[in-house]
Amino acid sequence: MDYNLNTRLNGNVAMTTAFHENKALMQNKTLYKFIWVQEGTLAIEIDHVLMRLEKDEIISLTPLHHIDIKEVNGKYLSLVFNSNFYCIYGHDNEVSCNGFLFHGSSDIMRINLTPDQSKKLHSISDIFMDECVIKDNLQEEMLRIVLKRFIITCTRIARERFSISEEKEKSFDIVRQFYVLVDQHYKEKKQVQDYAELLYRSPKTISNLFAEYGLPTPLRIIHERVEAEAKRLLLYTNKSAKEISGILGFDDIAAFSRFFKKMTKESISEYRKREKQD
Repeated sequence: MDYNLNTRLNGNVAMTTAFHENKALMQNKTLYKFIWVQEGTLAIEIDHVLMRLEKDEIISLTPLHHIDIKEVNGKYLSLVFNSNFYCIYGHDNEVSCNGFLFHGSSDIMRINLTPDQSKKLHSISDIFMDECVIKDNLQEEMLRIVLKRFIITCTRIARERFSISEEKEKSFDIVRQFYVLVDQHYKEKKQVQDYAELLYRSPKTISNLFAEYGLPTPLRIIHERVEAEAKRLLLYTNKSAKEISGILGFDDIAAFSRFFKKMTKESISEYRKREKQD
C-alpha cells in the first residue's frame, strides 16, 4: 500500500507500508511522521539511537529527526505530511499536538496502543485509503480532514497516558507551550526564567507543572533540546565544533565543550568519532 498526494501549493501527505523503500519520502526533510507497528517488530534508528518498536506501538517524529529503518520483521504503517498540507502550528487550536506529539527533542513520544485504540486508528487509516481512490476536487480537503482526525485521536491517546483530564487541559497547555518556546528559542534562551517570563508564570509554577505530569525538569528539557541539536549538527553536517558552538549560542568553544561533556559523558571529538564509525 502506497499513496502520496502533492498539492499545487507544495502540500504533501502520504500513507505507506513501505516507507523505508520510498526514497523520495525518506529524503524529504519537511515531513512530520507517524510510524505505527501493526504486526511483528521494527528496528529504527532515530538521530543515531536505535529503538525497537513492537506491535501496536506508535511514535511521532518531526522533520528535525533523522531516521534510518534498520530491520522490518512484520508490518508497519507510516502516515506523513508537511506543513504546507497541514500546519500543526497554525491549527494548534484544532489538534493541540504541537509541543506534545511533535517537538525537536530526542525524547520522542512513544505510545503503546490498547486493542480499542488500535481499532480506532485502523478505522481512520481505512477511511484515508478509501478516500485515496476518489479522484475529484474534494479529495485534498477530505484527506486533510482524515489526517486531522488521526492526529486528534493520537493526541487523545497520549493525553490518557498522562492522565490529562478536562480540568487539567489548561495547565497542560502551559507545558506544551513551554516545549514550543524551547524549540523556537533554545539557541539564545537557556534558563527556565527566560521561558517563565514568556509564559507569564513563575519558574516555580513551571517546575511544579512538569513534576505533576512526571516529566523531566524544565531546565532538563532546555538542555536536552540543545544537546539534540548539537548531536545533529555534529553527525549530519561538516561544521566544526567552534561553528556549532556559535550556532547554539554558547559564548565560546570551552563553554560548549563543558556542556556537551556534562550531558553525554563524552568529549565532542570522542562522540563524533564513535558515532561516525558505527
